[in-house]
Amino acid sequence: MDLSYSQEHEDFRQEVQNFLSDNWPLEGAEAELPRQEQDARFRERAIERGYLARPIPRKYGGSEQTPEVLKGTIIREEFGRVGAPRDPGVPHAQIVPTLLSHGSEWQKERLIPPTLRGRLLWCQGYSEPGSGSDLASVQTRAERVGDEWVINGQKIWTSDAHEAEMMYLLCRTDPDAPKHAGMSYLLLRMDQPGVEVRPLEQMDGGAHFSEVFFDDARTPADHIVGKRGEGWIVSRSTLHAERNVVGNVTLVRRHLDSLLRLARVSVRDGRPAIADPLVRQRLVELEGYVTAQEYSAYRQLTCDARGENPGPGVIMNKLVSTNIAQMAAKIGLDLIGEKGLSAPIGGRFGAAPETGAGWVARYMAARSTAIAGGTSNIQRNIIGERGLGLPRDFAAQRHK
Repeated sequence: MDLSYSQEHEDFRQEVQNFLSDNWPLEGAEAELPRQEQDARFRERAIERGYLARPIPRKYGGSEQTPEVLKGTIIREEFGRVGAPRDPGVPHAQIVPTLLSHGSEWQKERLIPPTLRGRLLWCQGYSEPGSGSDLASVQTRAERVGDEWVINGQKIWTSDAHEAEMMYLLCRTDPDAPKHAGMSYLLLRMDQPGVEVRPLEQMDGGAHFSEVFFDDARTPADHIVGKRGEGWIVSRSTLHAERNVVGNVTLVRRHLDSLLRLARVSVRDGRPAIADPLVRQRLVELEGYVTAQEYSAYRQLTCDARGENPGPGVIMNKLVSTNIAQMAAKIGLDLIGEKGLSAPIGGRFGAAPETGAGWVARYMAARSTAIAGGTSNIQRNIIGERGLGLPRDFAAQRHK
């Protein structure tokens, strides 16, 4: 197996490195700007050079590059190496491909460009108190009144709702239709009467999620993506994008690298924890899973570059990545030992590896990744039914 890049691609890597050296981090007066504006300005330059928003047409704010899998991989690697901003966040990585696939022309022209740069912030309105994994059972209603949709109901576990300017949400617009056929996909401004955001304090002390209440909230009739009743079809594009983000293989390598740093600075019986054979055994086991996932990603990358179908491995990425993240977080929590008891509430994920705060937060966050983008049990059903061709779950067949 040859995993090396051609000279052409190595030259391209050097070109990307030179661009990053000249443009990130920002310097001078720009370095004093708010972080969101710094990121937006950098993205504008990166898009202009063809490094970001590569497959998106220029008229929608992209760089309109010919698809090239290996160049895209090099960009991800080099931007990640220096911590340069790429996508503005998970909600934005979801809504852009959804609008490209199903949106009207005005939605693409007006909403995609500021979203790509991070100047238009979004949140996702899917989950409800009674509708978790069964997304098709949402009860938030939208009624067409003149030239507007009037929305009533509640969403929960809405990431970054307290900062978002827009929400994309599923609403029941045809209550008498079968549940999969009675939903529509709407776009809604958050800063209006009738929208109330209540942050939910998490067990790590943060408030990343919120519950959102709608009391006669309104959105124009043309803020529907796709046609009325096609919300389920449109939402699948969004979920597919979310699972790709959550299942990103580069994240699992970061988990391992961070854990190795922790094992080197943690002390057990007067020596580094990594000198303990039991600790090394757990780390080697984890590295085996990480390496297997990386080589699966290489295979998928090769298939993409050749225009071939990579097979069911693609739909396994999210499940495998979240399992690895939970395994790494458990080892990290064990290594910090009693430091975890005194770690401050609200400890940041990026805290220094020798502190307890970062690993307590990471352990708690790892529980949620098995739910975001579809629970692990749902992922197993998808793998079994769509990947392996197994019959549908008996309970699902019984309720058809």
